[in-house]
Amino acid sequence: MARQQPSPWVATLSLFTATGTLVCCALPALLVSLGMGTALAGLVTAVPQLVWLSQYKIAVFAFAGFMLLVAVWAQYHQRNAPCPADIAKAKACARLRKISLMITISAVVVYLIGAFFAFAAPIFLV
Repeated sequence: MARQQPSPWVATLSLFTATGTLVCCALPALLVSLGMGTALAGLVTAVPQLVWLSQYKIAVFAFAGFMLLVAVWAQYHQRNAPCPADIAKAKACARLRKISLMITISAVVVYLIGAFFAFAAPIFLV
């Protein structure tokens, strides 16, 4: 019985959750470090949910990390799964695998950048 291809939505959802870590922690740190505190205040006024994300950053990072683990596991589990015999479908399958891998790698990089600004940068930049 052939294994089913993982949905590209897993990688995409992990990218969006990892991007949430950037929004909660890296963006405010970047704006403050560039001397744009007023822009940050305006952003928080326009999008008050940023305060909630910052208050619960451990939960945000835990959920994003879980989603990344699911995406990496799905990517690894399906790395050698067969593609369809039809040439056009096989090309689409191979292209989808590459796109999914690039999205997963991007999500991991975004997550690590967010983690640096949320947890490591305050220690080093004090």
